[in-house]
Amino acid sequence: MPTRTATTVWTGPLLQGSGQVEMNSSGVGTYDVSFPKRAADEADGTTSPEELIAAAHSACYAMSLSNEVSQAGGTPNRLDVKADVSLGPDPAGGFRLTGITLTVSGDVDGIDAAAFEAAAQAAKVGCPVSKALTGVDITLNVST
Repeated sequence: MPTRTATTVWTGPLLQGSGQVEMNSSGVGTYDVSFPKRAADEADGTTSPEELIAAAHSACYAMSLSNEVSQAGGTPNRLDVKADVSLGPDPAGGFRLTGITLTVSGDVDGIDAAAFEAAAQAAKVGCPVSKALTGVDITLNVST
């Protein structure tokens, strides 16, 4: 499997500085990052590590769930996945990810709600991004 790469160039001190994250492998774009906007209610076009993790987790989880539904004998017509990633203080100092909530609903054929729930739980455990984030409490909300 190939390695994927992103780079960040940061200038200035944490509270006044800013940076740009470039998606090198895909070339899909360069995104502004800023610590003050990281904790603000409005991002104003600036992303954050938490949003990038949310994007990675929702995409990875959707792929994993699609596979689990298929392996259970179903057909995933549409899966809607939202990942909410929270940042908060770390009791040891600094900040840490305090939680991730995955919310998923699906339009699937060939399996019932219980089988979809089981597939959703299996995808939560099996998704490579979930595995990478085992130090964070991950909550799953499922509906069909």
